[in-house]
Amino acid sequence: MRTARDNGSPEPHGDRSAGRAMDPRALALARVLWDHLVLADPLSKADVILALGCHDTRVAVHAARLWREGWAPLLVVSGGNGKITTGWDETEARAFARVAREHGVPERALLLEETASNTGENITATRRLLDAEGIRVRGGILVAKPYMTRRAVATARRQWADVRWLAAAPDLGYDAYLDGVDERRFIELMVGDLQRMAVYAERGFQVPMPVPAAPWAAFEELVRLGYGRYLVS
Repeated sequence: MRTARDNGSPEPHGDRSAGRAMDPRALALARVLWDHLVLADPLSKADVILALGCHDTRVAVHAARLWREGWAPLLVVSGGNGKITTGWDETEARAFARVAREHGVPERALLLEETASNTGENITATRRLLDAEGIRVRGGILVAKPYMTRRAVATARRQWADVRWLAAAPDLGYDAYLDGVDERRFIELMVGDLQRMAVYAERGFQVPMPVPAAPWAAFEELVRLGYGRYLVS
């Protein structure tokens, strides 16, 4: 079975190794989505750093860095297995915890939440875990893939509204993030996230963060071009 790599880099992906060239039009449209979805808040001291599990362990590396820099005394890594990591032989939380330990986070500062399969559950399950541990949270730092930050904050501000949430991500621009990833899946995931910004706000899962006209038009064109694999119905 497939496992997360131990060196803090994301899973190896197939598109580049197969040598298939991506449509430049799709890559340009995806950049428009990226520019809207990425949210980087100025950081302030918090009670907890919450790393949202995913297939990209660079998120865990960055969360460990924030812990070492003293932004919060506790790092929670959350994730069971989601749509991309179902083939792993360990949970996202365990993979992230291993990476965090390798990057200097001691066991005493680390908690694992191993049940969440989506962003909402990352928040609600972590809340239950910390409540059970008697840990009061007034401020938290969400660490996610860059293009997940806006949706993560919108979700947390609905699902755990009495906490002041800030967003953080690995310091990678669009071109740097593209280097070495499965470009098609990357675009498909962003298309799905952009749609969820609208749909999940309507369903009450996250606070409204309106999508401007330009990224919404890019989203619609990418769907028309066939990048809608992760759309919700």
